Amino acid sequence: MGQKPVEERALDDAFAQRAQSLVDNIAGTVVAREETIRLCVICLMAEGHLLLDDLPGVGKTLLARTIAQSIGGVFKRLQFTPDLLPTDITGASIYDRAQGGFRFVPGPIFANIVLADEINRAGTRTQSALLEAMGEGQVTADGQSHPLPKPFCVVATQNDVDPYGTFPLPHAQLDRFLMLLSIGYPGEEEQVLILERNERGQPDPTPRLTVLEVCEMQAQVRRVEVARPVKQYVARLLAATREHQEAQLGGSPRAGVQLQRAAQAHAALSGRPYVIPEDVKAVAVPVLSHRLILEPGASLASTGELVEVVLQRVPVPA
Repeated sequence: MGQKPVEERALDDAFAQRAQSLVDNIAGTVVAREETIRLCVICLMAEGHLLLDDLPGVGKTLLARTIAQSIGGVFKRLQFTPDLLPTDITGASIYDRAQGGFRFVPGPIFANIVLADEINRAGTRTQSALLEAMGEGQVTADGQSHPLPKPFCVVATQNDVDPYGTFPLPHAQLDRFLMLLSIGYPGEEEQVLILERNERGQPDPTPRLTVLEVCEMQAQVRRVEVARPVKQYVARLLAATREHQEAQLGGSPRAGVQLQRAAQAHAALSGRPYVIPEDVKAVAVPVLSHRLILEPGASLASTGELVEVVLQRVPVPA
């Protein structure tokens, strides 16, 4: 790639340091594997949305709130229930007698970090209210578009412990999430740490970044270079997921775009202005696994295992 100018190297280092500071700040409140927290930060820097599929009580809400507090952003929580309406999310137009007309009252979707808690407990019509917001960064009401604040990230949660009364997310909705992650149960030492931190109440983290700095870092991620051989590597990975004999549904073109963006963010957090194949491999499972469907009776245990198999089979460009 050649020798980079001193100013460019300093910019790369500054990005990596600020991102690591954010990871450390979140880890100071949320007890989880550093790699999981790092992937959450990558998702934020890649302008993506996050789906947390995990057991109750492992810290999903705490993670979303801590991310918002760590960037000095606005945090809103939506509890998804069967009677939740789309306007309860997006907002609605109401008649204002003083003005003699209708005015739009923004809903809780107008925030930097929006927690969609137990998203699969609302009906598909309500779930679909998130589609435009997640895909376009705006809400349309009465023919008028209302832009959402930046940065904007939906952190949705769901769990499979109690499936009664749930509505599985349509594939079009799943495809809007950049990553699928889980926190999991802590080990003994991690459980003790959780107890220590909560002995006298959970302290609130201090902001490490501002929302403006996050927007600037997201713009830097978009400028990370992706050479043509790496693009070809991404295309071959997607083709391999579609052609695998145990795959009913492979990765879509949108999956490729989001895999590339996540790899750009991973490279930036590593202090590089260009993507290497290892960046793609590092984010492939959380980016692709929820977008794939296995054939009935497949021998593979999960779609994540399918992605791992594809990563082993597709040659890495030299």
